[in-house]
Amino acid sequence: MAREYTLERYARQLPLIGIEGQRKLLSSTALVVGAGGLGSPVLLYLTAAGVGRILIVDRGYVDLPDLNRQVLYSEDDVGKAKAEAAAEKLRRLNSSISVAGYRIDVTDKLFEELVTSANVVIDCLDNWAARFVLNELAVKHLKPLVHAGVQEFYGQATTVVPGQTPCLRCIIPKGINKGEPIPIIGYTPAVLGSIEASEAIKLLLGDRPALAGMLLVVDLRNAEFSKIRVVRRSNCPTCGVPTSAS
Repeated sequence: MAREYTLERYARQLPLIGIEGQRKLLSSTALVVGAGGLGSPVLLYLTAAGVGRILIVDRGYVDLPDLNRQVLYSEDDVGKAKAEAAAEKLRRLNSSISVAGYRIDVTDKLFEELVTSANVVIDCLDNWAARFVLNELAVKHLKPLVHAGVQEFYGQATTVVPGQTPCLRCIIPKGINKGEPIPIIGYTPAVLGSIEASEAIKLLLGDRPALAGMLLVVDLRNAEFSKIRVVRRSNCPTCGVPTSAS
């Protein structure tokens, strides 16, 4: 049972978003798909910011090699289901919000119901097959989708606003085969996950996200950030639009 919230908890962000903005966050639902390296910072910052209802989907379990980047967990969590362990940790961080974990796959019927109930969907997955399912559901139900992907010292991020911006299939039609396991340094998903949290919070506040229609490419080895404008593809199988008459 969530406790009654107090605005004092959010005093340091109220000058930036106002009381009405805080109320928007507290009345919002965020669906975070993937509770690993990207999901850890996303979940921590959404919880700390006071997003009122957070839904976590992850069918995996905490493994020892996860701990170099999945900072939501500790050694005591090894072997536990990530969705359940994450929800437990987040409730302790902010008891005034509602957090629920689901150990399900993106193809389960319940997953589509979770998508329809969310105000924003955040892609913290590590494979493109699942991402494309998530992308299709977000476009189908007109839910804004915040995406990031990481490998080694590199990452990319974008925000999909169905009907306004390219979807993930427009930008990366065939996905990226990274192989298994994906080599990764812990601070890469920390940076990209924080960017995802930033985009999600802007969406929930009613502000235009900075990465709508843009692909942010991050190179942390050389501390380089590049933004590339992206456009919708008329032949995209997910969100294709008719070609304009010439």
